[in-house]
Amino acid sequence: MPRNVQKDPEANLTWTIKDKILRGGRVHYGKLRGSRSIFIRRGLLPYFNSLFGITRKQETSVLSMPAQNILKVLRNEWEMATRDLRSASGVKDRQTFNKAIDELQRGFKVIPSEVVYKPLFSYIWSLAESRFPDELETLVSREQALNEIARVYLKGAGMTLRGELARATGISNPEAGMGNWALVDEGFATRIAPGVYCLKELDGG
Repeated sequence: MPRNVQKDPEANLTWTIKDKILRGGRVHYGKLRGSRSIFIRRGLLPYFNSLFGITRKQETSVLSMPAQNILKVLRNEWEMATRDLRSASGVKDRQTFNKAIDELQRGFKVIPSEVVYKPLFSYIWSLAESRFPDELETLVSREQALNEIARVYLKGAGMTLRGELARATGISNPEAGMGNWALVDEGFATRIAPGVYCLKELDGG
């Protein structure tokens, strides 16, 4: 990426497209592992939520207190800009706030629903359950979730290399292996090397 992405036309176009997709409301945008955000289409949300989602009963034991405070405010207000949310939640330290927001995104609790640039750049944060109520209420088993995430990825890529599924989706390497092996067992995929899987229909062997 160029040093000044705001002034680079191609980098700027990338962010513009991202913002338009985010506003459209048809995909979930957030962080699942590390600092990288990904898009997840609505049909896959029940599977990702099965793996990463936090239930209401788990919130007090799993979420940090700053994350709980932010979530409490959003459940009262439904949506709020970053600066206002920091003030209302009492989580005024930027690093602590960002860490708490990351927690809530990984747990499928909050999403950025809008991006504004004037007078200052800010995300508008909303409840994930308000935008994707049906998808986040759908219950699926962890085994089914791993299977379907692996299926969709392999169907799109044709082949997955070692560690690729885990890096792309945020799931662990062992769980990615479980998902891929399930596809082999049902005849959907072929294992052609350790950690390397190919769509059965593309396997020339």
